[in-house]
Amino acid sequence: MRENRYGAQRVIDEVEKAVVGKREVLTKIMTAILAGGHVLIEDIPGTGKTTMALAFSRAMGLEVKRVQFTPDVLPADLTGFTVYQKETGRFLYQPGAAICNLLLADEINRTSPKTQSALLEVMEEQQVTVDGVTHRTGDPFIVIATENPAGSAGTQLLPESQLDRFMICVSMGYPSLEEEVEILKRGRNSRRSYEDVIPVLDPERLLAMRREADEIFVHDRLYQYIAELVKATRENEWTELGISPRGSVALTAMAKACAWMKGRAYVIPADVQEVFPCVAVHRIFLNMKAKVGHIRTEELIRQILESVPGPSLKARQQPAGGKND
Repeated sequence: MRENRYGAQRVIDEVEKAVVGKREVLTKIMTAILAGGHVLIEDIPGTGKTTMALAFSRAMGLEVKRVQFTPDVLPADLTGFTVYQKETGRFLYQPGAAICNLLLADEINRTSPKTQSALLEVMEEQQVTVDGVTHRTGDPFIVIATENPAGSAGTQLLPESQLDRFMICVSMGYPSLEEEVEILKRGRNSRRSYEDVIPVLDPERLLAMRREADEIFVHDRLYQYIAELVKATRENEWTELGISPRGSVALTAMAKACAWMKGRAYVIPADVQEVFPCVAVHRIFLNMKAKVGHIRTEELIRQILESVPGPSLKARQQPAGGKND
């Protein structure tokens, strides 16, 4: 386990060759990948979203396909299509962009709802169905999607069902003054920085790391705590929609992966609290009362974390015979 944890940190180190700073964001994304989920990155153009996603694929040795979403992208561009071969008299399947290990869906909210919906099956089941025939994606399969904030020219909101399939939603944000200076110093050498990223994992090892993270122990009181946090997002005066059961499963998986990244064989309340904001932010929909009162989703999440008491557990909470490594 220790060697695999070191491998996860090495991935982040390699990505930092192409992305200046943002260690906290990179760690959350790596945690989501270990938890078996997909990642949505919402931010303004030019903050390094695409570069970061490509650097992750390179560092993990994954087959990557990139789709620049525009209004004319069709569902078949993602799922693939069948072509009739006159010579053989048979239909031949031509794989779409989703048949890979890592799909970079760039500016996903610029395409049509029909094309967005083509991702629903593949994100949930790692397969596409074309003309009644099912085709599997690579294993592992990860979607890293970028989107510009709602209200940007040519964008439209993603449907709730699609948002719910992303395990986390994060934002890169503007660089700090020191980070901006470093970006300016790199200048035209930024492409070389990406090319300096070397593979430190392979798909088989990544799957083994996922299995280890999934085996992390969760105390019954922590399951109760997670359920209470989720319930609080549904039953308050500010929300129209709260976190779904899929979201509570994602929160548990993220907490396990967070504990694994920190070298523990068990989850503690701090793990749940650390990952809760990025799991919840895109799953909570505020009602009109909240909008009129200028309540922000991030502020509501903070209030929920403060109002729901965490369980009091012993320092060492793991199954009998459990070991950290």
